[in-house]
Order: sequence, then structure tokens, then C-alpha cells
Amino acid sequence: MGYHLAGFDVVGVDLAPQRRYPFTFIQAEAMAFIREHGAEFDFIHASPPCQHDSECQRIRGNTHPDLIAPTRAALEATGRPWVMENVRGAVPKLHRPLMLCGQMFSLANYRHRFFEPSGGFRPDQPDHPAHLVPQAKMGRPVPPGHYGQFVGNFSGVDLARRVLGVPWMNRDGIRECIPPAYTEHIGRAALTHLATPVQVLGVAA
Repeated sequence: MGYHLAGFDVVGVDLAPQRRYPFTFIQAEAMAFIREHGAEFDFIHASPPCQHDSECQRIRGNTHPDLIAPTRAALEATGRPWVMENVRGAVPKLHRPLMLCGQMFSLANYRHRFFEPSGGFRPDQPDHPAHLVPQAKMGRPVPPGHYGQFVGNFSGVDLARRVLGVPWMNRDGIRECIPPAYTEHIGRAALTHLATPVQVLGVAA
């Protein structure tokens, strides 16, 4: 949604069906699609599954594949500018990532996400305001005067939709989503970087 708001035509790719996805959607294995079709797009956003590096999944003892390096290899092979997003636990594997936080965009939430840009493309790093509002415990209802952590089997879907700016999403989408304000910021920087922007491809491996 953020790339759409920035001015792109958006095509999304995911292995699983995404019935709530508001733009053109192609069901496919993401890295294979990038290798075959990535060069057809002007800009690519990739979000490899974050579960391998997610605190929630580590607490539960779950194991997941680490797809950051294979995703980067597929992206680099396209010759197109791109950005790859993930969570804090993945930072040691990301190359000079940009960190975005809800406070940078006046959202009543923190939700840090990290973005590795490619080549000469690098969005500005906004000022990071201090975290002065307490957070509810992970996945718990949000008390008055707190920010929510909308992860796991959380309550307050309607609140999360309003806070993050994702009115079309259900709980499953919200707990993994990037607030559109973040990708609008990246998208506007990409428009400046690109000579003739036409389409953006968003994929989740």
C-alpha cells in the first residue's frame, strides 16, 4: 500500500493465496519469480519470512529456514534496484540496513523494521524520536496510555488496523505487516532514484 501511495503500480507475489491483497497478485514461489521475472520491473521489495529471526518463534522453539542470503542473490541477479526487509533479529545478516519505526511517522506504535537497500539506492534515515509511551506486553490487550504490540494471537484487531493504517488486513496479516507509512517513505525515495518508474514488485518468499 505504501508503494501505491508513493505513486507506483504494484504487483504482489507470494507462495500462499492472499485473498485480502488489494493489488494485482500472483501466486508463485517468490525467489523463482524474481529470477524469472524480476528484471521486468523497475523496483523490487522483498520480505523473506521473518520467522527464522523472530523473537516469538525463538521463544516457542520453532525452526524455520533462513532465506535472506538466497533472496539477496536472486535480487542481485535482476540488475534492478531493490530493498529487502526483515526484523531486528536479522540485522547482523543485512547490509547497512535502514531502520524505520512508527514514531518516525507519527504512528501510535513502535514496530521497528529493517531495510537493506541495493547499490546506489538508499532512502534517508528519519530522526528517531525517543520511546516515551509504554508498550503492552507482547500479544496482550492494550491498556489505556500504552502502545500495542500487535504480534501473535493478539486482541484488538480494529485498533491495530487504525494505528498501522491497514484497514483491509485480518489478524494474520497485521502481525507480520509493514506499516504503509514505511514503504511510502521508501517508495518516494525510489521514485527519486528511478528515471522512469512504472511498476513495483512486492514478494514474500
